[in-house]
Amino acid sequence: MFQNYLKIALRNLARNKAYSAINIIGLSIGLSAAMLIMLYTKDEVSYDRFHEKNPSIYRITSKSLTPAGIVEQLQPYTGVFPGPKFHESVPEITAFVRYRENHRDMKEGNDIKSQSVHYADTNFFSVFTFPLLSGNPKTALQNPQSVVVSEDVAEKNFGTTNALGKTLFFREGERFEPYTVTGVAKKSPQNSSIKFDVLMPLVIEADEMANNENWFSVFMNTFVLVSPGANLNAVEAKMNRVYVADARESIKIVAKKYGITGKTVYTLQPFTDMHLSKELPASNGLVDESNPTFSYILSGIALFILLIACINFVNLTVARSLKRAKEIGVRKVVGGARTQLIIQFLGESFLLCLVAFLLAIGLIELALPTFNQLANKALALSYLFDVKLVAGYIVLFIVTSLLSGFYPALILSGYNPVQTLYSRFNLSGKNYLQKSLVVLQFTLASFLIIASLTIYSQFNFLTSTALGYDDKSLVVIDKSNLKRSEEKLLKEELLKHQNIIDVAPKNGGFWGTVAKINGETQVNFTYETVNESYLPLFKIPITKGRNFSTAYPSDSSHSVLVNETFVKEAGWKNPIGQVVDFWFRNEKYTVVGVVKDHHYQSLSEKIKPQLFTMKQSNEYGKAFIKIKPGTETASLRHIEKVFKKLFPLNPYSYQFLDQENLKRYESEAKWKQMVLFGAILTIFISCIGLFGLATLSAERRTKEIGIRKVLGASVGSVVQLLSTDFLKLVSLSFIFAFPAAWYAMNEWLNNYPYRVSIGVWMFLATAFIAITIAFLTVGWQSLRAATINPVKSLKAE
Repeated sequence: MFQNYLKIALRNLARNKAYSAINIIGLSIGLSAAMLIMLYTKDEVSYDRFHEKNPSIYRITSKSLTPAGIVEQLQPYTGVFPGPKFHESVPEITAFVRYRENHRDMKEGNDIKSQSVHYADTNFFSVFTFPLLSGNPKTALQNPQSVVVSEDVAEKNFGTTNALGKTLFFREGERFEPYTVTGVAKKSPQNSSIKFDVLMPLVIEADEMANNENWFSVFMNTFVLVSPGANLNAVEAKMNRVYVADARESIKIVAKKYGITGKTVYTLQPFTDMHLSKELPASNGLVDESNPTFSYILSGIALFILLIACINFVNLTVARSLKRAKEIGVRKVVGGARTQLIIQFLGESFLLCLVAFLLAIGLIELALPTFNQLANKALALSYLFDVKLVAGYIVLFIVTSLLSGFYPALILSGYNPVQTLYSRFNLSGKNYLQKSLVVLQFTLASFLIIASLTIYSQFNFLTSTALGYDDKSLVVIDKSNLKRSEEKLLKEELLKHQNIIDVAPKNGGFWGTVAKINGETQVNFTYETVNESYLPLFKIPITKGRNFSTAYPSDSSHSVLVNETFVKEAGWKNPIGQVVDFWFRNEKYTVVGVVKDHHYQSLSEKIKPQLFTMKQSNEYGKAFIKIKPGTETASLRHIEKVFKKLFPLNPYSYQFLDQENLKRYESEAKWKQMVLFGAILTIFISCIGLFGLATLSAERRTKEIGIRKVLGASVGSVVQLLSTDFLKLVSLSFIFAFPAAWYAMNEWLNNYPYRVSIGVWMFLATAFIAITIAFLTVGWQSLRAATINPVKSLKAE
């Protein structure tokens, strides 16, 4: 029996090559999309689960509460105290590991480079599962001058992973000190939030541990092991009792000194929750923080594509049912039961899905490099053969086969044998289901077209909107602890070249602090250390007052500039002459100018209050160099030569500021491409399905077309006749797609403080694209049917 079913299925697929190809191509694309997303999601949820001591590993986090008990801020970092203090006094906490990142200057022969270095407590390898290729994990970090390197670093620096006892040189002040390699670690897994190339022992000086105010210094991740079965709420309550008791006096001092009125509450975050956490992400030395929204979006796109492919299968199978009506009638007359027919048609569905499934694996192999690039992953085809994933793919295969084959099998097996054998059977009727499925297909396709247009418009807005300053032809070089005298000499040497226009320094990174204005009101702001050249270099206007000037010696000690947002936050009508009070340093400064607001961070963040100072004790951390356009090669050569001459012990690197600004929107760029690909695939699968339906419709109406042409109907009128019904369905899909897309994309855009509006043109463009593509698809087949000689059509009948 099974052999008979298989033969019939294979013959049926071979006899109808075009429709089989349409179904197989559509299903294979849908399945490959679904399988890729399963692969992506599996990788996302598997982060950090390989550690043997999970799920007992937690990260210490905290939340700041207002006096009214409202959560003001969530903090994923701690200082040096929580780990040892809680371990000492809370029995359920059996171990702790502090972990942080920094950059050190490392010497490689005659070259010096900035190397990312991670620091951890000596028991790091006892808590986390990172196998060592060589070295003792228990003692590898005990010596302060020891270092554990990854196999990549060992291979790069020593030409072998057998690097135990070898030496690396890291800068300490003005000298490079030797560090002995005491361990070589296997490369960190792809799905790990902790990835290190160089790991050093975390050394905490005695005076740091003696300063009780370090409870309030947050700069590292602290992980703890909690006894299995422990009540987490009870553990957190004990932690906070220890904190309040130990830091009581420091809490009072800090509250008085900085005006802090709220309180801090310590909490525990499961280690495996960090990767997908929006509020407490994996950062500050931890990597690959992600957003679960990405998984939802990708899963939605994959579901759309797969659903449309299944709809194609159902539509084409039901539409072709008239051609198999007599076969079904004969089978029923000779005693074939409905159950047997259902099994036969489901078997055909499973066979077709199996072919599509095998083809999908080939498509995944082709698409994986591009997908990895877009999703920022390093997935491999071998990951497909994970036991859980294989089980998931089997379930996906069965569900897809049933979803696409069950309804057609039910319909086909229910035909009346008498009607089918006497050719009195007609499926055309209203056929609401088929029409509804076509509407659903183009609803999903139109939704994704609008999403693509919206994301493209927002990305274009983010990357083309004027930032309020000139970032073109600006080279940025980093130099930590750049002194005033060094900056002056650097500028003098650089300006000797005719291609260098100007040079201006600034502090490294983003500094933030707080000060009082108008007596007691506190303002949080970005704190920038610059000189008088900075604003002119960037062409940032002064809207009130003046810029810093060497003509006013007090500018370097008592004057500040603020931006327009700072003025609004302070509520000043006349900002010039107002006082900014850094009360905790006993320093007061006078506002001498107001700087026009500009986007010093990405447009994904709202402009915040900003203050500029020339305070002498503040060091610079970078220099901005304006060069003449078109002179990049010669200018960069001169810049590098001057830097290495003046700072031979410092690593040299450079970036172009406009390129750095574009990197801020890499996520939006990737999602723009991802959704665009989804839209293209959705439209493609919808159109091949529509093509198949149009072909079958033309076949069913061959006699009608012939009669119409004999009676004088033009080719155009026949094309219109065959196309109108499908175009009506496509147009109807807009009624459902447009409101849903408007709501979804408006919610997405609300995440941006600066955003585009969803314009009418997006909906008009979507309608034009969908109708045009549908018309070309249906119209081509309709034109082909309309140009057939009517004599042949009627003779065939």
